[in-house]
Amino acid sequence: MTDRKHLADVRARIDAVDQQVLELVNERGRLAQEVARIKREHGEQGDFYRPEREQEVLRRIESLNTGPLSDEVVTRLFREVMSACLALQEPLKVGFLGPEGTFTQAAALKQFGHGVQLQPLTTIDAIFREVEAGDMHYGVVPVENSTEGVVNHTLDCFLTSPLQVVGEVELRIQQNLASRETELQAIRRVYSHQQGLAQCRGWLDSRLPGVERVPVDSTGEAARLAAMEEGAAAVASDAAIDMYGLGALAEGIEDISGNTTRFLVIGRQSPPPTGDDKTSLVVSRSDRPGGLVSLLEPLARHDINMTRLDARPSRQGVWEYAFFIDLLGHADDAQVSAALAEMREQASLLRVLGSYPRAAR
Repeated sequence: MTDRKHLADVRARIDAVDQQVLELVNERGRLAQEVARIKREHGEQGDFYRPEREQEVLRRIESLNTGPLSDEVVTRLFREVMSACLALQEPLKVGFLGPEGTFTQAAALKQFGHGVQLQPLTTIDAIFREVEAGDMHYGVVPVENSTEGVVNHTLDCFLTSPLQVVGEVELRIQQNLASRETELQAIRRVYSHQQGLAQCRGWLDSRLPGVERVPVDSTGEAARLAAMEEGAAAVASDAAIDMYGLGALAEGIEDISGNTTRFLVIGRQSPPPTGDDKTSLVVSRSDRPGGLVSLLEPLARHDINMTRLDARPSRQGVWEYAFFIDLLGHADDAQVSAALAEMREQASLLRVLGSYPRAAR
């Protein structure tokens, strides 16, 4: 068989596989519609997005994957398939910290795929309000960065909001310097979110010393401003740079490689256990010696791993603090439930903010 004939045969087989893939994807869509019909007949309205079920599917797909496509690529493909099928059941409206082109939008797409209706909102408070009011099904908010720590604004919103955490997303962050200008020497002002500026402090100090740094609400907003202003630049994402027609003066300017931001998905009800979950809670107690140690002791005694502890003013008195805790496990797990019951006996406040599947890597 000649190489040309062999190539033609392989392409014919690819065409046949493409047809099979198309037929199977549409069959999956029809099955998703059947699921929606059954749920509606049983009065299950507004319960089509099931993060625990999606996590179960993705883990199963990864376990079955034999390559040559990587687990990451396969997961991304199936996330989009599930997103498209979910849109056939009920189009989801998801709020994120806008404008378009922010890392929060990228996190929302990683979690939900392109089959949802994404709505940019101007502040983290606005995301909470829109989800609380029912105008958005879910919201995506940043909560911590591996370089710069927690996003205090998000934690403060949880102190007064009834919303629950229903999922988490981890996103590798690459910061770029972009501008209408073509030379670094022309830059007189740099815009970005305060976290973006902090993540690139060393690079900016060495390459743009003395240049004004202006914090704004988001990296997307920074790119928009840089596109309008002579002598301005933005520390922003690839998506924001493309969206506002900027040129990249430098790529990957974050000071620490592997820089990652964690985002939380907020909604009205946390999902049931998946076997690989996290729980977030906020606790406080009267100020006395050893108070925090005794409050946390049940976690150690029940062999529960605490992965994060942050303190914020409780807004209930001067020098009174609330502690935000992340731990491994679901609030319905026996060990976690027992530990939380013991903590409640000592706490002046203990509220579970949500139990949810751990972020897919």
